[in-house]
Amino acid sequence: MPPPTPEAIDRLIRKGQQRGFVTENEVLFAFPDVEDYLGDLREFLERLDRIGVHFIEMKEGILGRDKERTDVYDKIRNTRSTRKTNEVPELSQDSIQMYLREIGKIPLLNGEEEVALAKRKERNDKEAERRIIEANLRLVVSIAKKFVGKQLSLLDLIQEGNIGLFRAVKKFEYRKGYKFSTYATWWIRQAITRALADQSRTIRIPVHMVETINRFMQVERRLIQDLGREPLPEEIAAEMNEPLEKVQHIIRISQDTVSLETSVGDDDEDSKLEDFIEDIKTISPDRAAARELLRDYVNNAMKDLSPREQKILEMRFGLTDGVSHTLEEVGKEFDVTRERIRQIEAKALEKIQSHPMIEKLRDY
Repeated sequence: MPPPTPEAIDRLIRKGQQRGFVTENEVLFAFPDVEDYLGDLREFLERLDRIGVHFIEMKEGILGRDKERTDVYDKIRNTRSTRKTNEVPELSQDSIQMYLREIGKIPLLNGEEEVALAKRKERNDKEAERRIIEANLRLVVSIAKKFVGKQLSLLDLIQEGNIGLFRAVKKFEYRKGYKFSTYATWWIRQAITRALADQSRTIRIPVHMVETINRFMQVERRLIQDLGREPLPEEIAAEMNEPLEKVQHIIRISQDTVSLETSVGDDDEDSKLEDFIEDIKTISPDRAAARELLRDYVNNAMKDLSPREQKILEMRFGLTDGVSHTLEEVGKEFDVTRERIRQIEAKALEKIQSHPMIEKLRDY
């Protein structure tokens, strides 16, 4: 991959100046192939030091196996140790360092060794399967680093990538002639992207929809650079060659989930977001009172009808259970024709029209 652009570095510098520090994950996101650009990385870190922006080493650090990278971060730690110790919190990175050191000791396999081990694996040789897995753990780390900054920690990403590696070993067929690393890369990436879709959100989004959201965000960023402003949904839809309704749907589901318990305002009051959201499913007190009055008016207007007429109107208009019945259904209930039910209904409604309560019912 090419080195980060000056614009990307300047954005990270400005972000660090605003809050006084940058994290290791942010640097790794800017330098995804850090081992290829150690000189640029060292210059960037020295620039941070000159302007007083602190570098915070995270638990999911980017410390590598080779001596050159270790020297770079030793220099960072030595530089930071000269500053005031109460300015920036020190975060442990022992677990990721230990893991990277361990897998760095495992030798890689050449093509002949891969084939030989694959043949043994087909005969259910668990030792051969283990050797293939261990020799490719560094491939998982390399791929996982490219997903840092997307909700899951580097350690979690490596773990999910290892699951994909296990599946690749199980399904690898050496007779097709391609290298195992080429085959395993697809399985590792799939495992990581699926984990991001399943675990990084409070409400799960299907994997295919996550891919659509990622494409949407790429188009949005490109249009922001081209237009110099936030693009309209119509412009994004045209660029993606998708209907406007689908783009609007993508915008809605791509938003972060917010808890109803989130505090609102800067004061110490116990105001929460849920206090300001209308519950449209619950009937308001005034509507409940109006509905109760309407029920009383209807009951009074129907008092002069015979029990048979009352029952027919109740079934026809769903006055008791909220379910309206057809003339034929009511006819079967009373064992008469649908025409007879229509006549009884018309006569009952005519009686209600002449009832003194009708004026109050017209208000509804």
